[in-house]
Amino acid sequence: MKAPSTTPQLTAFQRLLTIMNELRERCPWDKKQTLLSLRKLTIEETYELADELLKEDLEGIKEEVGDLLLHMVFYAKIASEQGAWDIADALNSVCDKLVERHPHIYGDVIAEDEATVKQNWEKIKLAAGKGKKTVLSGVPTALPAMVKAMRMQEKTAQFGFDWDNVDQVWDKVREEIEEFREADNARDQEAEFGDLLFSLINYARWKGIDPELALERTNLKFRNRFEFVERAAGEGGLSAMPLAEMEALWQNAKETE
Repeated sequence: MKAPSTTPQLTAFQRLLTIMNELRERCPWDKKQTLLSLRKLTIEETYELADELLKEDLEGIKEEVGDLLLHMVFYAKIASEQGAWDIADALNSVCDKLVERHPHIYGDVIAEDEATVKQNWEKIKLAAGKGKKTVLSGVPTALPAMVKAMRMQEKTAQFGFDWDNVDQVWDKVREEIEEFREADNARDQEAEFGDLLFSLINYARWKGIDPELALERTNLKFRNRFEFVERAAGEGGLSAMPLAEMEALWQNAKETE
């Protein structure tokens, strides 16, 4: 059997593996790292990638993808040193998973739309088990609350636990608004506000909106507009500026977008 020819992608990946081996052997900082010490850094890198994705900055995305790949290779290197597994095991594991969960490509299952593919994925995943005995056990507890709510709704919907139509979803939002308005103590208000957010996230899912992305874009828009007002305030600062003037500058910021 003829060996596969070397590609630029394989060459670059081998270069990363070689550098990782050298750093782990010779660099005091890299030698000191553990699986847990890298965790917070990986989370930071993931959010940095999320920022670049929001900007749709392809150069920035390239850099952050590289940083995350480094972290994956780092974890695999540490695991291999412990005699657990190496990067090849991890890559083969995900390849096996992809083949298993795409029976419409690698088997005789028919799936002609995205919804069927997602349903098959969740059912195969649940049947595989591996200690995860429930539909929602695959949703990481450390996810941000809004992302977690969306993922739970998506997963349960694959098993038929969903509304029949979008009008019912909106009726639920209106119901939760009223319940929040009627809550008369701090504990109930918090609970009802949570229910309202959960129902709004569900409505966003039905409308094909990513609520996390939508809110993050609004956050960015607010930041840009407020910083426009702040710059316009000059040396006097915002504390000396009347609200009406700040509002006028805010409207100017909107017009310049």
